[in-house]
Amino acid sequence: MCGIIGCSGNFDAVPVLLRGLEKLEYRGYDSAGIAILCENKIQVVKCKGRLANLREKVDEGMFRGCGTGIGHTRWATHGEPSDVNSHPHISRSGMFCVVHNGIIENYSMIRENLIENGYEFVSQTDTEVIAHLIEFNFNGDVVRALQKTVNQLEGSYALGVVYSGTPGKIYSARKDSPLVLGQTASGCYIASDIPAILEYTRDIFIAGDGETACIGRESMEFYNSMGMEIKKIPIHVDWDAGSAEKEGYEHFMLKEIHEEPDAIRRTLANRQFDKMEIGRPGRIHIIACGTAYHAGVVAKYVIEETSGIPVEVSYASEFRYRKSIAGPGDLAIIISQSGETIDTLFAMRKAKEMKSRTLAIVNVVGSSIAREADDVFYTRAGPEIAVASTKAYSTQLAAMFMLAKKLAGNMMRSEELELIPGMIDMVLSQKEKVSRFASELHGGKSIFFIGRGLDYALSMEGSLKLKEISYIHSEAYAGGELKHGTIALIEEGTPVICCMTQPHIFQKMVGNMREVQARGARVLVITTSSFREQAERLTDMVVEIPDVDPLFSPLTAVTPMQLFAYYCAVLKGCDVDKPRNLAKSVTVE
Repeated sequence: MCGIIGCSGNFDAVPVLLRGLEKLEYRGYDSAGIAILCENKIQVVKCKGRLANLREKVDEGMFRGCGTGIGHTRWATHGEPSDVNSHPHISRSGMFCVVHNGIIENYSMIRENLIENGYEFVSQTDTEVIAHLIEFNFNGDVVRALQKTVNQLEGSYALGVVYSGTPGKIYSARKDSPLVLGQTASGCYIASDIPAILEYTRDIFIAGDGETACIGRESMEFYNSMGMEIKKIPIHVDWDAGSAEKEGYEHFMLKEIHEEPDAIRRTLANRQFDKMEIGRPGRIHIIACGTAYHAGVVAKYVIEETSGIPVEVSYASEFRYRKSIAGPGDLAIIISQSGETIDTLFAMRKAKEMKSRTLAIVNVVGSSIAREADDVFYTRAGPEIAVASTKAYSTQLAAMFMLAKKLAGNMMRSEELELIPGMIDMVLSQKEKVSRFASELHGGKSIFFIGRGLDYALSMEGSLKLKEISYIHSEAYAGGELKHGTIALIEEGTPVICCMTQPHIFQKMVGNMREVQARGARVLVITTSSFREQAERLTDMVVEIPDVDPLFSPLTAVTPMQLFAYYCAVLKGCDVDKPRNLAKSVTVE
């Protein structure tokens, strides 16, 4: 979703803003812009399209010596992508300029009131009303005007604001959208996400819901929702700054797939579950979106198999609008890579209202979901830049296996988990074979994934990964459901990815595989070493994964699916790290 960057210091702001926006490209955007405060005048440069377009429009020479500014990458919600709808947005007098991530639900009413007071609007956005409203509420004190303004807003927002009358200051406000702040001896910074400012400071302040701030080169003032000044303690980020760089890989996605073994090792080394008194819940509700939802489906199979506790997996966007389905004695597990996914956050709040215990599985320390949950487990995947999640998904699976072990106790053997990272390294050694298979199959207009049990749960993620970065239509089906309608879609040359890692239903999957082959499908099989020879007698396209406890096979079998999606997208010339219409962190409904 939209990216925010702001800085003020004894440096030129333009290169800092552009570098920060570059670090936020992964969030997804369709336009970009910056605003520079120079000699008590705010100057805005913005345009539709990629950052390269903005760089062409910015004359850094005219901003030399100007150290205060804000920048933005926009993912369109209100109004089409265009130069005029791009952020930043400036107030009528030119005194205030705003960047915004989120959605203002009552902007139409505010807009009408401002029009009645003589304000004119040039964009279709909900954000422009904020700039005008701050000016309308201004009576000499910027912080008070900002606080009064946010109290009139309904919806979600992270705001970065500059005022022409206070060079060296940036103002911020936050509700339900992520915002971080930092300060060094040379200046101060705000951003939507840590990677944008990590090269300047590792001591990060996390803006809380309802909080506003005024930060400068020598001071930082934080205020709660009541307008009272508060003290905040920074968190120290120990990421390797290089984690947010490609380090020689063609794309972040390929780099992050190769980082899965180490990411899983870090997750398995996390002992946070050991400190939790979870007991035995009556029911478990797993709540998530997208890729995290698919991790939850795998977890449902594993937890029910090993502990017998009934598990329901819900899309967060559906859970929050259903009638009460959770209650006291239940455990709600909230899975989110960013910890800021808006539907997931609101669904967790509903579960808390229903008196269920909440456990967050997140990657980002200090995120909203992590702060509000009763318990939190950090997956330690490190920064994930590509929009399509890979190592974050794998670490979510690892975390859920660890939780399943805690719930099942001695009923579940987990020793083999420690061997998984080495097994993934073995799978990665076959990437050239996966690339060759992708070159043979990527031309299909539709590609289907089939499996049974855990393999079906895994197929859902494989299908999502393919469609979101290659734009090839793809669906995942339970093998036994083929005869109930889906097989009508299979025709000569249709690619089918068949996941076959579960010994007790392997022969059933052989039958399903023969069904699609009889109708002309070209089949790629992902299977274990024990079944490789049998699979090779059925098809000439087989990717072998090491033998492992069948419960843990999703951790090894997902890697070839991710590689297949990656190579298909590369062969089609797609923007792998920044697929169209998608955003990394979905912070609007």
